[in-house]
Amino acid sequence: MTSVGHRSSGRRAIGLDIGGTKIAGAVVREDGTVLAELTEPTPQNSDARTMSKVLLGITERLRADHPEVVAVGVGAAGLVEWRRGLIRWAPNSAYRNWPVRTELEDATGLPTMVDNDANVAALAEARLSARRYRDMVLLTVGTGVGGGIVLDGRIYRGPTGRGAELGHMIVDPGGPRCGCGNHGCLEAVASGTALTRMGRDAAADDPTGLIATLARDEPRGAVTGETVTRAANRGDPAARALFARLGRWLGVGIASLASVFELDAVVVGGGLIETGDLLLAPARAAAREFAYAPEVRGVVPVEPAAFGSEAGMVGAALLGLEHAGSNRAEPQAGAP
Repeated sequence: MTSVGHRSSGRRAIGLDIGGTKIAGAVVREDGTVLAELTEPTPQNSDARTMSKVLLGITERLRADHPEVVAVGVGAAGLVEWRRGLIRWAPNSAYRNWPVRTELEDATGLPTMVDNDANVAALAEARLSARRYRDMVLLTVGTGVGGGIVLDGRIYRGPTGRGAELGHMIVDPGGPRCGCGNHGCLEAVASGTALTRMGRDAAADDPTGLIATLARDEPRGAVTGETVTRAANRGDPAARALFARLGRWLGVGIASLASVFELDAVVVGGGLIETGDLLLAPARAAAREFAYAPEVRGVVPVEPAAFGSEAGMVGAALLGLEHAGSNRAEPQAGAP
C-alpha cells in the first residue's frame, strides 16, 4: 500500500476507484487537488463482502489522517443504480447487487455516492480541466471503450443510471464480435483488445515482420497491444497502419456522437491515450471526414484527457461533495 500527500484548505471528500487490478482511494479537495492516496490490489475473491472490507479499510486509513472529510464518493465499472448506490453488475468481478452506498454510510456516518467509473471521470474532466466544459463526452480507450456524458454541466445517466454505454454503440454492423456478444461495437474495433487482435493477425500474416519479432521476446511469445505500440514507435509501417485503422474507427464513433449532441469537445482518456497522435491524429481526421454539416455545425474538437489514473478518484470525490449536505437523502432528479 502506498500513500502520498500534503495538506491544503477547502472542503474535502474521499474518492474511491474500484478497478479490475487495484482499488485506489484519495482525499481530494473540491478544486481537484489530491491530498493523500492509498492503493490496494483488487482481491482475487471479488465478492461483495471481501470488497467491502477493502473499501472500508482504505476509507478508515484516509480518514484517520484527514478527519475533516465530509463525504465519500465511489466510482466502479459496470451497471450502477446511482440513486440507490447499488452496483448491479460489473465485468470480471464476482459481486452482484452490491449495496455499496448503504454499507459505507452505515460504517462511516458520511454521506456516500456511487456511480459508474466513466461517469465520475467525465465529471472530473468537465469540472476541472482548463477549459471547463459544459457539454462534453469522455471516451476512455483501454482494454475496452467506456464513456461518460456531461450535458449542461451535469452527468447524463438516463432514467435508471444505465445510459452512456458508448463503447457498445454499433459502428461496424457484422464486424468483429465484442465481449458483450454483439458484433461491430465501437469497443470491438477501437480498443486495446481490438489492437491486440489486429496485431496477432498482422504477425500471422508476416512472421518475419517487426510485430512478430517483438512478440517472440514477450514472456508468452504472444502479440499484445503493447507489442504493436512498441513496433509503431519504432516506425514499423504495419503497426502504424493498425493504429490508423484503430483511430479511424474511434473517429467514426466520435462523429456519430457529435451528430447526436452539440458538444464543446470529445475528450479521449484511458491507457491508449498515452500513444498520443498515433491514436488521436487518425481519430481527428475521421471525425472531420464523417462530421454532419461541418460548414454549419463545425467539427467537434477531440482533446486528450487532462487527468490520468486519478480521474476516477477525483471525479468520485467531486460527486460525494455535490451531495455532502444530503446526509443519506436520495438525490433529486437531475442532480449531478
